[in-house]
Amino acid sequence: MKVPLSWLREYVDLPAVTAHEIADKLTAAGLKLEAVASYGHDVKNVVVGEVLSIEELEGFKKPIRHCQVEVGEAAPRQIVCGATNFVAGDRVPVVLPGGVLPGGFEVGARKTYGRMSEGMICSERELGLGDDHSGIMVLPEGTPIGADVVELLGLREDVIELEITPDIGYALSIRGVAREVATAFGAPLRDPADISPPAESGPSYPASIADPGACDRFVLRRIDGFDPHAPSPFWLRARLTRAGMRPVSLAVDVTNYVMLELGQPLHAFDATRLTGEIVVRRARPGETLETLDHVVRTLHPEDILITDGSGAISMAGTMGGLHTEISDASTDIVIEAAHFSASGVARMSRRHNLVSEASKRFERGVDRELPLYASWRAVRLLTELGGGTIQPGVTHAEVPAEPVRISIPSDHPGKVAGMSYDRETVIRRLEQVGCTVESGAVTPADEMAAMLAVTGDDMLTVIPPSWRPDLTDPNDLAEEVIRLEGYENLPSILPAAPAGAGLTEGQRLRRRVGRALAAAGYVEVLAYPFVGERDFDNLQLPADDARRRAVRLANPLSEDEPLMRTTLLPGLLKTLVRNVGRGFGDVALFETGLVYRPSADAPERAPVLGVDRRPTEDELTSIEEALPVQPRRVAVVLAGEFEHSGWWGKGRPATWADAVEAARTVAREAGVEIKVRADRHEPWHPGRCAALYAGDTLVGHAGELHPRVVEAYGLPPRTCAMELELTRLEAVLPGPAQAPAVSAYPVATQDVALIVGADVPVAEVEAALREGAGELLESIRLFDVYTGAQAGEGNKSLAYTLRFRSPERTLTVEETTAARDAAVALAAERTGAQLRGA
Repeated sequence: MKVPLSWLREYVDLPAVTAHEIADKLTAAGLKLEAVASYGHDVKNVVVGEVLSIEELEGFKKPIRHCQVEVGEAAPRQIVCGATNFVAGDRVPVVLPGGVLPGGFEVGARKTYGRMSEGMICSERELGLGDDHSGIMVLPEGTPIGADVVELLGLREDVIELEITPDIGYALSIRGVAREVATAFGAPLRDPADISPPAESGPSYPASIADPGACDRFVLRRIDGFDPHAPSPFWLRARLTRAGMRPVSLAVDVTNYVMLELGQPLHAFDATRLTGEIVVRRARPGETLETLDHVVRTLHPEDILITDGSGAISMAGTMGGLHTEISDASTDIVIEAAHFSASGVARMSRRHNLVSEASKRFERGVDRELPLYASWRAVRLLTELGGGTIQPGVTHAEVPAEPVRISIPSDHPGKVAGMSYDRETVIRRLEQVGCTVESGAVTPADEMAAMLAVTGDDMLTVIPPSWRPDLTDPNDLAEEVIRLEGYENLPSILPAAPAGAGLTEGQRLRRRVGRALAAAGYVEVLAYPFVGERDFDNLQLPADDARRRAVRLANPLSEDEPLMRTTLLPGLLKTLVRNVGRGFGDVALFETGLVYRPSADAPERAPVLGVDRRPTEDELTSIEEALPVQPRRVAVVLAGEFEHSGWWGKGRPATWADAVEAARTVAREAGVEIKVRADRHEPWHPGRCAALYAGDTLVGHAGELHPRVVEAYGLPPRTCAMELELTRLEAVLPGPAQAPAVSAYPVATQDVALIVGADVPVAEVEAALREGAGELLESIRLFDVYTGAQAGEGNKSLAYTLRFRSPERTLTVEETTAARDAAVALAAERTGAQLRGA
């Protein structure tokens, strides 16, 4: 909302303050300042001149005129001009040599087209009054020659621009802003709506309201004999331009002017094009309307329409119809002012993607009492400026509405603010807003009074003004008192921070896991938690796989991904593909996040409950049953080289073993030992897939992805992945870590090489060695795997280093050898292993 300061001063006797000081006061009152603009302060030496004679210059591609212009000096000025819309005897604005136009444009005397030009005759755009540059601005007859055009046309103006939030629709008018300024400066307000229209003496044009939910007040007034060619006066056009609206014609300009002044949108109909009674109703199936922007719109059954015998003639509160618009031949005019449903206009505006100045005001709430006064103000202006006769009578269709009455304890604003406001201050501030304040509650059994448990002597009954439909409960009134008393006066007291227990064990684990994977060379990513059926197909999931059962979003961001993820892999794989496509071929990524696994008997849709009461226990249970299980997982994907090539030599490509090691890295942070078993589980390669167990609990899978998955996603060959459920690890956390005792005695090392079948899992051999070696074993490490002629066909050789240590003594060779032999014996018993070379 752009507010010219001169317009504001018409209704408020402001002291000698600047626009910035007024803007500061409005900001302190809670209105949001957008900008303060100044116009015309740099303009000088622009006067009124009378064209004495015009000489048409020949021989040029465009019309050129050499004019003699009287400007109130000793001799006329010679001015060369290219416009042709003025004649000798017209009075025009002239900038003299040395003068300055808006924007700092200086004008001097110079020779052009072979003649001397001592100044410039100006158009509206050159004076900063609008966009019209089609011709010279011709002033009314009798305008004093030599008068200062800046003062005459009010070129110097300060404009305050405010951003109007949805809760203060009243500020979309000079009237509303003037009320705030008057309160801020303690100055009296002259309400522009304080006018006295004549008593109603019958309808001016037949009209009725068919849908009370769409409109509760509809007013029509009529003018006959209006001059459609009458121009809008300069002061009116200047104000509209400064307020951000484009002048069009007198009828349109007056309705826009009154809308800006009072906040009541108006519409003008050509009375000769109306047929039959005007009715406000909802649209019927199949109805259409060609609006003023020349678009034929198919109407929705919920659209609010103004109609006559021919059908729809206007989208109420949004845009008029083309058939009944005011034209150059319109001499009989019907002015409409109404109070339409705010929600109905808002929905219609968004449904048709049609936002107008009228719809902005109606959807924020318009003063229900204004139509009678705004329509009278408009018809008086129209007849004063364009002639014609106001027809007696007024059409006034109305649906009675009870005023809102709010009970509020007098100390409630102080309790909300955290400071004390006395009763007189609360009443004074509410009356400044426009409220009517009475002592006592609405009724002795008022619900609010009972809830707040206060006596009748402490209660106030407040009737908000008609222009504040946003005031509906005690907290709204408390906010008005607080903002007028000044937000800057509120005490700034920080609440005491409650004692906390720090991070939970699960939170600590997640942080440790992230740090450990980052230290191992992985980069964390955050992917969208949305997937589609195509992702499940690309992962080669069977039709009966539980991961295909997913939560479907009611309003997805993309129709291709309408489901919540049941695995972290699709997002990671898409991120990997994006990185590879941008030239990063060696990639190691990880993500930690939730997956969403609905139970088999979960309903497809969660129940939608009302907000008028607290849900019952059964309703809460039904909501919980509809919620999916949301375990937290961690996953990694690898492609390319895991150990990079360089001057030190050739690197090492990422393999399934790195994916398994990532799982071990996560498990170590949880203090859990991972057991690895061969498995077949999509989307992994059936021969290179490991199931990961914590004790007897399956916590995840790792390995190389299936070639079909690699092809479906466009991944690099032999891409590997791991996915592990952190929630299950959190459930088996061993508790606070216990530091191991550090032995002061030396370590004893024994190497052993075993021949086993090629299909024997390494993990089983290692588990047997670890168990057979007993308590003296400190660690075991596989340092070589050999397959060749010496191992025998169908066999492999596994070489381990066993480290033994005692916390109490130095071990002897006999003790370590006995422990090694026991380990080998148990491995032979369980896996058929034989000592190499035996």
